[in-house]
Formats: sequence, C-alpha cells, structure tokens
Amino acid sequence: MKRIFLALALVASVQVANAQIKSDADIQKAIEKAEATANDAKKGAKPAPWVKLGEAYVKAYTNPTANLSTGIDKQTFSLMAGEKPSATEMVTLDGQTYEKQVLSRSNVYFTQAGQLAFYEVTKPSVAGDPLEKAVNAYAKAFQLGAKDKEVDAALQNIVGYYYQDAITAYSLGNLKKASDLFGKAAEASMTPPSSKVDTNAVYNAAFTAANSGDFARAKTFYNKCLDMGYAAEGSVYAALSNCALAEADTTAAKQFLADGLQKYPDNPSILTNLINLYIQMKEDPKKIVGLLDEAKAQMPDNPSLYYVEGNILAGIKDYDGAFAAYRKASEISPDYEWGYYGEGSLWLQKQAALVEEANALPVNAYKEYDAKMAEIEQALKNAVPAFETCYAKATDEALKSAAADFLKRVYFALRNESPEYQAGYEKYNAIVGTE
Repeated sequence: MKRIFLALALVASVQVANAQIKSDADIQKAIEKAEATANDAKKGAKPAPWVKLGEAYVKAYTNPTANLSTGIDKQTFSLMAGEKPSATEMVTLDGQTYEKQVLSRSNVYFTQAGQLAFYEVTKPSVAGDPLEKAVNAYAKAFQLGAKDKEVDAALQNIVGYYYQDAITAYSLGNLKKASDLFGKAAEASMTPPSSKVDTNAVYNAAFTAANSGDFARAKTFYNKCLDMGYAAEGSVYAALSNCALAEADTTAAKQFLADGLQKYPDNPSILTNLINLYIQMKEDPKKIVGLLDEAKAQMPDNPSLYYVEGNILAGIKDYDGAFAAYRKASEISPDYEWGYYGEGSLWLQKQAALVEEANALPVNAYKEYDAKMAEIEQALKNAVPAFETCYAKATDEALKSAAADFLKRVYFALRNESPEYQAGYEKYNAIVGTE
C-alpha cells in the first residue's frame, strides 16, 4: 500500500494520557447541560456557553481512550489502562506485524518492539460524531465574539484528532473511512478562525478515496489541492490523470498531464503517465516534446527542460534525440549535473538494448555477435566520462551516490581492459561499498 502524507507533530500534540475515564451517563449528562445553556435564548447569545459545549463534545470523544497514549511501552500501558485485555493476537497490517490487545472500549496495537503504535475505539461514549458537533459549536462561539486564539487552538486539536483516527483507519485498511476522516480534518482546518489549512489532510482525503475506488470524491479533493496552490510537486496532476483514466476519460487525463508538465516538467509520474497515455492512444510520443516548447520559449536557459526532453526521448528509445537533449542541458549549464547523469544512464540503457540484440542473434552469426559485443563495450566506455563528470559536479548526495554506484559497476565490467579501469573499480567500490 502506498504511503499517505503524515502530520506526526500534529497528531502527537493531541495525545491525552493518564486521565480518568468517566461513565457514559456522566458524559451524556454534561453534554445535555451544555446544550441547554447554549440553546438558552439569553445565555446562548454569548460565546462562552458555545465554547463550553465544544469542550463537552471533545471530552465525549476522548473519554474512551483518556488513559491511552501512543509511544508508551507495554509495562507503562498496563499501569495506565486499568484493565487486562480480554484477548490478544498477532496481526499483520500493511506488511507490519503488531500485537493486538482487545480492551473493553478499544483495541490497541503494539509494535514488535513493544510500543503502542495506535488504537481504535470500539465503544464510544456517545453516538454520532462529537468532533463534528464540537467544530460547529466553536464556529458559533467565534461568530458570537470568542477570541480567535481560543477557538483556533481548539480547532487545531480537533484536526489532530481526526487526522489520528484517519491514520488508524488507513493502517487497518479501511480506506473509505480514512478518506471520510481526512476530509473532516480538512474541513475543520478550514473553519474560521483556523489559522492553518491542513493541505496534507486534503491530499490524503483524495488519495485514500482514489485507492478505495471513489474517483469522483478523489477528483473533488485533488482539485481542492490545486485551488489552494498545493500540487505536491506535480503529483496531484498525475493523480487527477489517473482518476480520469479510471473513468475512461482519456481527453481529460491528457490535459491534466499536459498542464502538469508545463508547471512541473521534472515530475517522473507525469512523464511516465504521459508517455504511456500517448502509446495507449496510439499517438506519437514525440509529440510530448512539443508540450515543452512553451516552457522553453519562456526559459531558454533552463537546462532541466532539456533534461526532461531527454527523459521523454529515452523512454521511447530515441537515443540520438535523447543524447542531443542531455548534451544541450550540459551545454546551457556546465555545472548542471543531471545532464551528465542522463547521458551516462542513456549509454547504459543503450548497452542493455545491445545485449538483447546480441542474445537474439542466431548461434552461428559469429561476426555479427562480435560486432555487437564491441558496441556493448564501447557503450560502457562512453558512460564513464559522463558519470565521472556527474560525480565531480553533483551537490545532491543521493545523485552523487548513484553516479558512484554506476561507475563501480561499469569499471567492474571493464576491469580487465586496463589498469586504469581496475583502479576505477577499486576507487568507487571503496566509496559505495560491496553489495
């Protein structure tokens, strides 16, 4: 299962532990009293009763897990829980193994290291969604003149509670519930006077909806992301294209990708989806290069646009065009390490294609085979200067490491050709280590 965007600092800030669990009857009585005061014609005209009502609803929500806190160990948990589990079992969720303990009001999940990872409420203190009612109460308090700071803090806590429950639902594989909860977190974060719109919650509401098959809901939230200026470095455009394709709307899918490419030409998902879509629609993928023309006209000295062009052409095995694009990127900006990385990678891609061609030759085609082997060796040799330059210029540690790893492999294949190649292998093997 793909990962959602987490907001762990926010979730951690709303944990409540070592509190007294009240009876459901007491919780309901407190809510009824607060509701009666807030709905009184005279008293309810002031903000304080509505703040109190919001607090009562939040207490109803937190009551079943008032003595739980994620991150605690089993020994601490046994002291805080005040009860022994009625059942225990090992469960695997999203590839991770947890110990599940069943309590009277909740199920708790411990990591293999013995820490409480998350919990789910099985017996809430009140029916319905008390957090939603709390949001409405605080919104009313703000309308009546409650202080921004007071209401904002309460709303941010509610966002955190929703987010926490959404992550739990996601961890348990209930994507529809997770999407609903992420959506509520997003709505709470956009309720005045909330000072921070939770874009992660909006994105996650879309992501979980899409993965549950509700593409209409996913599109709604992905478009909200774009309305807020949040494109996740272009991934939202790629996700919208996937939603459109799921609904068999190839025209919309193509437009989302074209728009995304203009704004985020380096996004690999956009490029991959666009190439695959053109192939699926039986259109010439080279037309994609034309989508970059506008960006090139506006930014003629931007080497990344030519690097992207090289990636597109490499994807459709137009080696000559791809080499020209990568070299243009390096020509525009000699310190642009990605141009050299692209060229080196392309030589290895071409070498792999030549290996396939050599293996496909008839067993008696000796001359042709020898000629292919010579081309394969030359392709490896050609990759060396490109990767060496990339390694020398790279400031990104991940890219530098990748270039070193490729150099180690290339030098290893060529080590018997000369002492220089052997020395190159020893150098980069010492840098990146052995497999």
